[in-house]
Amino acid sequence: MARTRSENYDDIQQGILNAACALFAQQGYMRASIADLADACQISRGALYHYFDSKEAILCAILDAHVRRMIADVETAMARQTNNLDRFRAAIRAIVELNARSSNEQRLILNDLTFLSEAEQTAVKALQRQLVDTVSDLLIRLDTEGRIVKRSKKVYTMMLFGMLNFSHTWYDPKGDIAPQEFADMVVDQFLYGFTAPAAKAAPARKQHA
Repeated sequence: MARTRSENYDDIQQGILNAACALFAQQGYMRASIADLADACQISRGALYHYFDSKEAILCAILDAHVRRMIADVETAMARQTNNLDRFRAAIRAIVELNARSSNEQRLILNDLTFLSEAEQTAVKALQRQLVDTVSDLLIRLDTEGRIVKRSKKVYTMMLFGMLNFSHTWYDPKGDIAPQEFADMVVDQFLYGFTAPAAKAAPARKQHA
């Protein structure tokens, strides 16, 4: 007979994900055992299996939820804006702010995605492509000089994501530069650069002064 769910099932399940995410980020997914997970979650191994079939299922749930949250945050932020530049800036802010709150998840998705099954990797990567395509489309709309062509589209897009995805290795969101300011620095640097004419850089500074 199947076990019934407790009233606080979802809360306990989310608590497991939170504890597991911190453990995997600190200790490493492969080095963390089921016993380590049970200790981190303060439940028995038997109880742990009531909520997740395996350690891999926990990792998959963490990564899937993180990417879905990023997509939702970006879409919500973009929906509040009326022009492409503001949509782009809002999208980058949403990504930076979520990563600032979720540095453990960001480490896992960069380092441990390959430990999932092929089918699970495919599913998570499909979500990632959805996000990348959204940002790439914004870049193309902002590209008034026609620099982004078929052969360079991926390069430009991944240059931008390279600035964002690995910031957790050095960026401290509690430091002098807050996440929103950091996001604006990324946008201005990527779109205008240090040596851009003042006429190009001025609109962004004026708009967000």
